[in-house]
Amino acid sequence: MLRLINLELQKLLLNRASKVLIFISFILPFTVLVLSSIKINFFGFFTLELGELGIFNFPIIWHITTFFAAQFKFFFAIVVVSMIGNEYSNKTIKQNLIDGLSKKEFILSKFYTIVFFSLLATALIGVSSLLIGLYYSSYTEVAIIVRETDFLLAYFVKLVGFFSLCLYFGMLVKRSAFALGFLFVLFILENIILGLITWQFNYDLAEKIQNYFPLKSMYKLIDQPFQRIVMTKFPDKQEIAYDYAVHWYEIVIVIAWTALFVFLSYRLLKKRDL
Repeated sequence: MLRLINLELQKLLLNRASKVLIFISFILPFTVLVLSSIKINFFGFFTLELGELGIFNFPIIWHITTFFAAQFKFFFAIVVVSMIGNEYSNKTIKQNLIDGLSKKEFILSKFYTIVFFSLLATALIGVSSLLIGLYYSSYTEVAIIVRETDFLLAYFVKLVGFFSLCLYFGMLVKRSAFALGFLFVLFILENIILGLITWQFNYDLAEKIQNYFPLKSMYKLIDQPFQRIVMTKFPDKQEIAYDYAVHWYEIVIVIAWTALFVFLSYRLLKKRDL
């Protein structure tokens, strides 16, 4: 495994564009978190400090930081599809196979790299959230601090699942731009199916079915935290209450999609004439 990861890292770090995108995908979420935790003076009219609003209190901080950090996953998604596109355009995929790398090892090298960077991103968000929370939170009990750290697990699974989908699209079309376009097509397709089921039956049933779709199931791992923030300020407003927790079955659904995407990527490569 380490040999395959090292092989991919050498390829990525030799590519200037990949290095820039990797840097952005790791540093930008961390920078946004840090900037959001400082005071911002709006031309002397008023000062905004998000920390004073209580959004960096434990345990809600785990929910908020993982949700917003996940919005930056598209930068590394470009790296993932570029890994495949460059292999075909530079003919390195054929050379790797000639040099003794099996097709299974080729796909696993991509997947292991995805897992490696996802772990790194999760660790970075986890440490930065902990430090910001320790500085701002009015709760310092260990039991409260570690509560809801399952959002970190959901964040990791979400990244691995999304990047595995990008890996499959990269293998399918061999071109970075087209692979990213397929993500948009899939998003539209999922919503069209949602609309058709709603039209034929009802929205509640359609939404339950949509939760099993690839993109929607990944999104559902970490629900939006905005209603929850409002709930902390207005606890008596029961009409805005919703289920924002991380559920084991949601993680299983995304893991199943991840395994399918990796398997399909391998099947494509196995059947393809290089």
